[in-house]
Amino acid sequence: MRDPFPIPPIPALSKAVQPWADYFHLPTLPLHIHEIVLIAAFYQLVGSVVSPLLSNRLFPTQYKALSRGKKLSWDVHVVSLVQSTTINILALWVMFVDDERKNMDWQERIWGYTGGAAMIQALAAGYFLWDLIVTASHVHIFGLGMLAHAISALLVYSFGFRPFINYYSCNFILWELSSPFLNIHWFFDKLGKTGSRAQLYNGLMLIFTFFSCRLVWGSYQSVLVARDVWVGVHSKPTVLATLAPEDAANATFPLRYTETMQFVSESSSVPIWLAAIYMGSNLTLNSLNFYWFFKMIDAVRKRFVPKEKEEDVKVDASHDDGKAVTSGAGTTGLSPGLSRRRTILDGEEGDEPPPI
Repeated sequence: MRDPFPIPPIPALSKAVQPWADYFHLPTLPLHIHEIVLIAAFYQLVGSVVSPLLSNRLFPTQYKALSRGKKLSWDVHVVSLVQSTTINILALWVMFVDDERKNMDWQERIWGYTGGAAMIQALAAGYFLWDLIVTASHVHIFGLGMLAHAISALLVYSFGFRPFINYYSCNFILWELSSPFLNIHWFFDKLGKTGSRAQLYNGLMLIFTFFSCRLVWGSYQSVLVARDVWVGVHSKPTVLATLAPEDAANATFPLRYTETMQFVSESSSVPIWLAAIYMGSNLTLNSLNFYWFFKMIDAVRKRFVPKEKEEDVKVDASHDDGKAVTSGAGTTGLSPGLSRRRTILDGEEGDEPPPI
């Protein structure tokens, strides 16, 4: 499948990035760098211009009442909602219409290339590039977890330009199927709809899609990609370009190899460092998914389960020695009436799911 992106590669941009592509062994990057740059610029436009304008017009009271940091979080959630909705639709479309991708064998899943899957990979890389810039610039707001998520996701999708595991770009982007419900849940809170029936139904869909798409589907795809990476580490691709002249005469390959394996050469392989970084990033993302799932369930539960009275700490009324005496059960080490100071590890409010 040819790249269906409506704007063709920009020659000047492709030429500018070519030395970097050669140095880092990313031969398909010049074909898609314009998509990465354009989509990152588009999301910056949405977050810094479109979201503030529409939010001020549609929700003037709520948006103007937010602090500067909260407005940034609002705008980031708007971008996430736009991104997750569009890329899910595009990824599902590519998975259904890209026949070359459907018929890929183990070699093509590791070293193969199709324009449709590469477009999804480029659009995801563009978003995560924007996400990395925003998160790194405001780590005190979004936390180290979101920074780790942005770095890992950008690494995973950038390696696809070798090409490497290009096949799995659509599979893993389907993690984002839960993100629209997550963003809607967040907006319900900010619009004063906390605990409403609509938020309850959305919360149920959020938990269902997060569990099924990220934990079940995501873990299953991680096992499959680990299997293919392991095979790739211990083998070399067998295509016409890698065969000796005496063997090439009698070799037969699927006709689609002329397109899907066009970037394979004698030097193509899966080095140990590449497998380690890729699987390490994948493990980081999966770990964050499990952590966020339980945090998200707690956040949804708090909106619909009445808060129980806290009776963990009992203060003795005796002041004979001028000191208050506590039972010590469930104490946090803080003076009564004081809450723990939040750190950059916390990200957004403790009872809010992360903007992923």
